[in-house]
Amino acid sequence: MRLLITGCSGQLGQEWVHYLDSMKIPFTAYNSKTLDITDPEALENTLDNDAPDVVINCAAYTKVDQAEEERELALLINHNAVEHLAYACRDRNIKLVHFSTDYVFSGESIDREKFPNGYPEQAETNPVNHYGVSKLKGEESIQKTELDYLILRVSWLCGAYGNNFVKTMLRLAKERESLSVVNDQFGVPTFCTQVVNQTLKLIEQNQRGVFHLGSVGIISWYEFARRIFELSGVEVNVKEVSSNEFKTKAKRPHFSKLNTSKADQTLQSDSLHWETGLKQLLKAIN
Repeated sequence: MRLLITGCSGQLGQEWVHYLDSMKIPFTAYNSKTLDITDPEALENTLDNDAPDVVINCAAYTKVDQAEEERELALLINHNAVEHLAYACRDRNIKLVHFSTDYVFSGESIDREKFPNGYPEQAETNPVNHYGVSKLKGEESIQKTELDYLILRVSWLCGAYGNNFVKTMLRLAKERESLSVVNDQFGVPTFCTQVVNQTLKLIEQNQRGVFHLGSVGIISWYEFARRIFELSGVEVNVKEVSSNEFKTKAKRPHFSKLNTSKADQTLQSDSLHWETGLKQLLKAIN
């Protein structure tokens, strides 16, 4: 099996490269400079030259707040380019693995009562910001193409590479004596190492469709930050604030936990508890 990775300079893309290298699995990898997925000709030429069995699409526009102003660019990368990639893979009999987000759901607080174990794959989608809209359109373009695909939704993605909440908290703790973190947005982190491992198993099983990947448990961003500092032995004052006190350009979901029971049952193994994943990540970072 030969893999092609797009978006290899992002945190998930780098995790893929590191893992595949270590496992001696054949692959080629491209970042936005070596392969612009919004360029149809370049994309098709690369697929023809590399002839992969599976494309792992980690390329995405992920600037949630900026997407409110750069709507066309977000749609170009997260929807239009994905649609062309899907057709190109279908025409070449290539399996497409695409990563999406919890932001395709509304994230209303009431949904926490409706879905206490998290949003299942079949829950109604209703994004509340333009980033979520662009990612949902990307999902829909893949599904209508009727190719062999995996759409894997993740939330609060964290890994040893690139930028994420864990690294940001540790960096800010060195720069400030006090930090304010929202306490009314609930979800759970997804760790890149587990994403790669579970995705490869799904590919090996020749699974297709939509799956949610994530961790066991549910916490607020405030609780997550507190535990990061406790496990790292970092002393910093962390203040709880509401979303109303922490204004952002894009509306953020109050509830974004994804139900991973489908993946757990398919793979016959339980997802990691978020705290176990955090301990492993902090060990890798340090």
